[in-house]
Formats: sequence, structure tokens, C-alpha cells
Amino acid sequence: MAISASDVKELRERTGAGMMDCKKALQETSGDMEKAVNLLREKGIAVAAKRETKAASEGVVGSYIHTGGQIGVMVELNCETSFVAKTDEFQGLARDIAMQIAWGEPRYISRTEIPENVIIQEQEVNRQWAINEGKPEAALDKIVTGRMEKFYAQVCLLDQAFIRDEDKTVQDIINDVMGKLGEKIVLSRFIRYRVGEQG
Repeated sequence: MAISASDVKELRERTGAGMMDCKKALQETSGDMEKAVNLLREKGIAVAAKRETKAASEGVVGSYIHTGGQIGVMVELNCETSFVAKTDEFQGLARDIAMQIAWGEPRYISRTEIPENVIIQEQEVNRQWAINEGKPEAALDKIVTGRMEKFYAQVCLLDQAFIRDEDKTVQDIINDVMGKLGEKIVLSRFIRYRVGEQG
């Protein structure tokens, strides 16, 4: 099946994948744009899984200063090789993540960093909230689970909706870039400063 250049361009803009990867994905999905998007995202996730045991000891410190100089962010983003660390794609990802942190104010990188007592307290607050709203006992666990997902999406950077594409999470964006660059990418740490705030 002949794939048009405009379709390849559209898929490239939507996924950030390379031109040949986009063409191949469209050929494999008989020109179905949505299936091609999903295929490329799955490949990114597959690369992430395959490279899970690799060491990510290279990388960059990305930064972002918000307009007006009131908020500043520094983020350490790691990869496997200095070659990838120097690419525009990788450095752009570091800056985008720093910008995300300035906007989204996450408290943790991932769910695994949240102290257990914080999770228990949040679950209890949501349970009481549902009880006070008169929700049936049988539905409480499901309601609490749903509200906890919203909590994670608010406080965990990797679970947040990405500012440039709210249909994807920050983890999805990292997976997409991993698929494109073929290396493990790890977000190690970040710090966010706001003028007048302590700690």
C-alpha cells in the first residue's frame, strides 16, 4: 500500500518518531493513523522493558526558569551513553520535564516514592469523604481507588498529564523518546524553587 508523505508527516508530528519508523508503522497498519500511533507507542514501551537492566549513568541536568523569574527548576535526566545525552531530542525532553515540574508542582517522581503513611491518610480522607456524601458501603473501595488515581496524577510527576499533550502522561512521553533513541531513560531527581518558599 502506498503511504503518502503527508500521512508520514502527520504521524511524525503526533509521535516524534523518526520518518522511516513512521512510514513502516503506517505500512504495517495499512495506513490506519490511530493504529500506527499505538504501534509506535508500544514499540517505545517495548524498548523500555528490554533495556530495564541497562545502566543509565550518562545524562544531563536540564533547567527551566519561568517567565518573570519567580519559579526555577533543575532536573537530572539519565541515559546510557553520552552520545544520546547530547542529542537535541534528549535535551529537549529534559527541558520539557523541567517545564512540567514548574507548572505541575509534583511532590514525587513516582508512586513508589510516596511514604506509606501518606497513602493511608489519603485513602482514609477519601473514604470519609465518600461516606459523608452518602455513597453506599459496597461502592466505597471503588470510589477510593478512583480518587487515589486522581491523587497520583496530581502529586507524581510520571503520572501527570503532559503539558504539551494532555492525552499522554509524562511517563508516556519518556517511553516515546526511549523508543526513538533506543536507550533507557531515567528521571533521577528534581528540585523546584519558588521565590519566597522555604524547603
